[in-house]
Amino acid sequence: MAKLNAFNRQKGWIEVICGPMFAGKSEELLRKMNRLKYAEVDYLIFKPVIDTRTKNSVKSRDGRELKAINVKNSTDIIKHIKELKEKPQVIAIDEIQFFDDELPQVCNYLANHGFIIYAAGLDTDFRGVPFKNTASLLATAENVIKLTAICTECGAPATRTQKLINGKPAPFDSPRIVVGNVETYTARCRHHHEVKGAPKIEY
Repeated sequence: MAKLNAFNRQKGWIEVICGPMFAGKSEELLRKMNRLKYAEVDYLIFKPVIDTRTKNSVKSRDGRELKAINVKNSTDIIKHIKELKEKPQVIAIDEIQFFDDELPQVCNYLANHGFIIYAAGLDTDFRGVPFKNTASLLATAENVIKLTAICTECGAPATRTQKLINGKPAPFDSPRIVVGNVETYTARCRHHHEVKGAPKIEY
């Protein structure tokens, strides 16, 4: 039985953790969940089935790992919670950019019904174009944590995810969603981020 605390006295809210790859988003999400364990706050973690890098868990690059529930659709999160006799106080969702477009609506529904939502994911794709899910949640969240990585070219704060094909910047028309790691992606700052064939705007 969870102790009485701010989590069950509040009416629900949304916090988004975003940034490029290698910024520590999953690490921050797991850090928050581990803190909740000490306070005896009940939580569940959900992740999309498309993320095959780990199965039934969320794992950070620093070695942290917690059990997670794989779901195909965002509405499956609500279905799973409704089937539980004892509801969690906190719901964490990792890799939000991989979910269907209904995820922001699902998160707001849950927050409106008293759940605390922690949602983590990429804010932009390899082209630098915002992911719809993340952008929508950023607009409606009570709190936002925007993390940066380190540019592998100059060491400046990196806000972009650089996609690589055979070690070279990926062209603009290459697939938007490719699940990968250091073999496919790196982190870049604004000035070293490169997308071959990207439309250019002149003023």
